[in-house]
Amino acid sequence: GGSVTADNIDQFILEEHEHETKLIAMIEEERLEYAGSIVLGLNDALVELTGALAGLTFALQDGKVISIIGLITGIAASMSMAASEYLSSREENSARHPIKAAFYTGFAYIITVLILVSPYFYFENVFHSLAVMLVFSIVIILSYTFYITTAKKLPFKRRFLEMAAISLSVAAISFVIGGILKATFGV
Repeated sequence: GGSVTADNIDQFILEEHEHETKLIAMIEEERLEYAGSIVLGLNDALVELTGALAGLTFALQDGKVISIIGLITGIAASMSMAASEYLSSREENSARHPIKAAFYTGFAYIITVLILVSPYFYFENVFHSLAVMLVFSIVIILSYTFYITTAKKLPFKRRFLEMAAISLSVAAISFVIGGILKATFGV
């Protein structure tokens, strides 16, 4: 009958461990399946918002105004990116679910926006905010590149340098544009 033995307990523990391992693998597989959507949200937010915030920093030099404009811009852009990813995923013949793809893109974008805008709420000096925002940008790029390259067994250094160079170049160009617009319009 119903007697519990050490062998039964060992078998139960072994089966539970196997189920847990399979569940973790399924979760990791889904994350990797939607990695492209996450990269799209992160990269677009990093490039677009670091550029916008850098330009706004030089043009406006008011942390509260910059943070509000950054949030409005970032939230609108995250919804736009999510909608675009939804439409794009619907057109693809892949196993990815369009709503999930849109969610991953939009969520990655909005989290990135919140992180990048946050220094403008905390520092009086907008140039300190800009510096901290750029450090946050590099940390996000570093973290995500490490995760993807480890999970997919890809080379880290080249991918990190490429993503960082793109984001920082756009920020530098936008900073210069902000200065030109400030001088041109006398803001």
